[in-house]
Formats: sequence, C-alpha cells, structure tokens
Amino acid sequence: MSSLDPTIADRLKRTADGLLPAVVQQHDTGEVLMLAWMDDEALHRTLTTGRATYWSRSRGEYWVKGETSGNPQHVHEVRLDCDGDTLLVKVDQVGVACHTGARTCFDEGLLGE
Repeated sequence: MSSLDPTIADRLKRTADGLLPAVVQQHDTGEVLMLAWMDDEALHRTLTTGRATYWSRSRGEYWVKGETSGNPQHVHEVRLDCDGDTLLVKVDQVGVACHTGARTCFDEGLLGE
C-alpha cells in the first residue's frame, strides 16, 4: 500500500499496470532528459525525498536515479498534465541522464530526415 496523499492519488489516471509515464526535464533549461514510469509509491517517494524514484518495468523494482550510476536527479517540482495521465518531473540532473552515457535519452537524432 502506498503512502501517497489520497488527494493526489485520486487525480491520477494510471495504466492497467498502475503506472504513469513521467517525462523528466531539466528545470532551468527545459531540456527533456528521459521518460520513466512511476506508480503511486514511486511518486510518494519522489515527493517526500526530493530524489527521483521510478518503477523499473524490466526489473520489477523501484530505483532511485543516480543511486548506482552516480548521476542523481534532484527534484524541483512535479506536475500533473490536464488529463491526469502523465507526470512532468522537473529536476536538476547531475551528470548524464541516459543509461547509455548520453546527456539525454533523446540524442539519437531526428526521425524522418
């Protein structure tokens, strides 16, 4: 059971798996860093610790960004979109955001060119 504030939890429209996509953005530049997934508990941990915590669909466990990589995300704010089904997490990214070693997970070039 999650400790997420019920007034927040009631606003969320989750996937069938109980998840919400979290778009992660550098707070001061607007640079989009990555996309991750959160459930109620990951969101609760993020809001209460100030450290970005996500649910790993592949590993089936929580992970705190930077805990093993040394590239943490310090959370400045979390916003919910108008439909209640996507989170925007504004962070101060230390080091790289992508597991490939790139600054962002969106450095693979433009599509359709």
